[in-house]
Amino acid sequence: MEERRMKKALAIGLAAAMAVTMTAPVYASDDSESGKGIAKEDLKIGAIYIGDENEGYTAAHMAGIDEMQEALGLDDSQVIEKTLIGEDEGCYDAAADLADQGCQIIFANSFGHETYILEAAGEYPDVQFCHATGTQAASSGLSNMHNYFTNIYEARYVSGVVAGLKLNQMIEDGTITEDNCKMGYVGAFPYAEVISGYTSFYLGAKSVCPSVTMEVKYTNSWASFDLEKECADALISDGCVLISQHADTTGAPTACEAAGVPCVGYNIDMTSVAPNTALTSASMDWGVYYTYAVQCMLDGTAIDTDWCKGFSDGADKITPLNEKVVAEGTDEKVKEVEDALADGSLHVFDTSTFTVDGKELTTYKKDGSDTEYVSDGYFHESEYGSAPAFDVAIDGITSITE
Repeated sequence: MEERRMKKALAIGLAAAMAVTMTAPVYASDDSESGKGIAKEDLKIGAIYIGDENEGYTAAHMAGIDEMQEALGLDDSQVIEKTLIGEDEGCYDAAADLADQGCQIIFANSFGHETYILEAAGEYPDVQFCHATGTQAASSGLSNMHNYFTNIYEARYVSGVVAGLKLNQMIEDGTITEDNCKMGYVGAFPYAEVISGYTSFYLGAKSVCPSVTMEVKYTNSWASFDLEKECADALISDGCVLISQHADTTGAPTACEAAGVPCVGYNIDMTSVAPNTALTSASMDWGVYYTYAVQCMLDGTAIDTDWCKGFSDGADKITPLNEKVVAEGTDEKVKEVEDALADGSLHVFDTSTFTVDGKELTTYKKDGSDTEYVSDGYFHESEYGSAPAFDVAIDGITSITE
């Protein structure tokens, strides 16, 4: 540990000296660009997780690692996984330890890990570092630093369609009326990742149930069963008749099952905790990326700096429909929508389908960039970077940040 701290201090000191002398920056090397692949038996992989197998988001990543191992024929001894690693200095320690153990590629799965993964990437130039949901790889100048995500907004849109069809059924059978057709959404943080997700979910529902509105409440935590359950209970008490989530535990579905309110989950199938109310969950197949990145290591080819794929590449999905809860005809509609997303004929953020302060969104730039996100009639989500960028407050959604 002390040796690692000294190495880090030297790296920071070198960076400071470079800044003072105004010399050209020294970028970390990328062995994959040399064209020399690593022999399969010599490959060692590290994974850093914010949670563990009991938390849906991390469980999905773990499943992706397992899928990659099976696809590439790697032994369990070649993968070192570190669970419950916080978004703090402990992440740097975990990354450095994995590198010191000989891992040639290291993955980290939480947004707040990025600062510490960047530090490690600068210190270990011969190791490839891949960070999920992050934004800084392209601007870091480190050729061994990579960001990855999936087009999860596509899966959320599809799950929203499932929700909208359920709302229509509830209107038809008299359970609710069109004027109280309000969904609730349990969000983690008011970040673009969450805003993009709940907006796409809402637009999916609205595409089949035009009268729907939605209220969003935040837990300010990625994973807290108690806070998510409490948040869902509050939304239900406020008149929400269907609940979804961008939060990583089963707290919200547990509240919905107790209240008899339909719900759409995230990451994993929620029918084990909400057998009578869970419709489906928006989910990702992380194995698509893990297989791709590790295959690059074996082949000696460069890993994309920003990687983001969706339905067309099998990286996004919804979990199996709960046939005893979903509305009649849901299977057929889901296939229609998924096919349209895959062939590019449907764009989730089609600007003709929503308004902002009563007006159509015709232009959008952010963070002082000249990048225009709106063109050809839609917002080009995750095309200029792997992380979601859509953070627009659209009409029909009320967001409560207190």
